[in-house]
Amino acid sequence: MRLSGLQRFALVEGYNRRTTKLPRRAVHAYYRSMPTHPENIQDVVTKSLESLIDKGLLIGYGRRTPKKWFIDEIRLTPQGRKLARKLLGEQLLLPLKQKKVRLTP
Repeated sequence: MRLSGLQRFALVEGYNRRTTKLPRRAVHAYYRSMPTHPENIQDVVTKSLESLIDKGLLIGYGRRTPKKWFIDEIRLTPQGRKLARKLLGEQLLLPLKQKKVRLTP
């Protein structure tokens, strides 16, 4: 699954948070800190979050109008937590016990 840098940030930041919900402002702040960002930050962030919600990685909390959703906070689903853990990197196990190899004469 291909994810943009903004989507990766939203998943990893949601995983590392102490609280379960991540406010939308945190995602906006990350995107504003990028050296080159488009004028329509609101639209880009909304499309990225909606894409993650459609993939089943996030749950969005917000308000609904007759024409549009306004996402205020997001929360990771179990599938999203698994992907965020994978994005952070997996820790390798050390081979503390080595198997003995017997050579037959």
